Amino acid sequence: MKVCMVGAGAIGGFIGARLAAAGQCTVSALARGATLNALREHGWRLRQGDALLQAPASASSDARDLGEQDLVVIAVKGPALASAVQGIAPLLGPDTIVLPAMNGVPWWFGQGISALGDAPLASVDPGGRIAAAVPLHHVVGCVVHASTSAPEPGLVQHRMGQGLVIGEPDGGASPRVHRLGELLTGAGFDVTVSGSIRRDIWYKLWGNLTMNPVSAITGATCDRLLDDPLVRGFCSAVMHEAAAIGAQVGCEVTQDPEERHAVTRKLGAFKTSMLQDVEAGRQIELDAIVSAVHEMGRRLGVVTPHIDALLGLTRLFGRVHGLYADASA
Repeated sequence: MKVCMVGAGAIGGFIGARLAAAGQCTVSALARGATLNALREHGWRLRQGDALLQAPASASSDARDLGEQDLVVIAVKGPALASAVQGIAPLLGPDTIVLPAMNGVPWWFGQGISALGDAPLASVDPGGRIAAAVPLHHVVGCVVHASTSAPEPGLVQHRMGQGLVIGEPDGGASPRVHRLGELLTGAGFDVTVSGSIRRDIWYKLWGNLTMNPVSAITGATCDRLLDDPLVRGFCSAVMHEAAAIGAQVGCEVTQDPEERHAVTRKLGAFKTSMLQDVEAGRQIELDAIVSAVHEMGRRLGVVTPHIDALLGLTRLFGRVHGLYADASA
């Protein structure tokens, strides 16, 4: 089986290294710059505690060098996705599975949901260019429950969690998802095959929707956000609005915000991925995490004053600091 990682940063490197070390498939990477050079020199490198896992890697900046794949895992940051998929065609055969291992609302999320209309979500797929490059029949949905970082190009540090939730976009079971689950389980992941992957994506987003941007604009870890009653109350109000949106697209959230806050509090002084991006001077993934939710609310006629405020403040913060540009720009 041939597997290609599109993006070999913190998540892509984590999944790629595990798969390569398991020896059940050949794993290549579509990468660039320092990450590409590191993969060519050192192969896959994953630090887990005091142990360093290494495996050979084939890597290129040109998909034509890698050829048709059985599985393509897309693990780039949201702002880089539109550019990354434009050269992906040589990797895709008729039966290639594309597994997006990314944060927030994926580009395909609204397809098939009549309440959202036929147009792609402009916040994550302006002009429908991503959907055109990666047709929906290739896609298997994915939710990643793991904390990783890339202290240097080509080296991944695994902190906690190894959960992957996978499922068909339209729900139900399929032979290809079960085969994929077996491959990932063999690489050491805790795999859940979901009958409602959209709901699983929405539930994870329901928590990230607040913690990520609020931590980015304040510089605070999650424990400090939750310790402030006014901030926690604002986050809860955002979550209530997001739950109302989810209810209209078949992604009901039955948990109360305070219950989710209690789960987040167990992480302690945790830095969200968006706060890590701000500290590293990287573009923030605002569109997939907040802008898409705002857009869905507008399409559905759900009033979202707190989501509006969250988007406006974080968007302005990102623009002032050179960390955000509109997806449609």
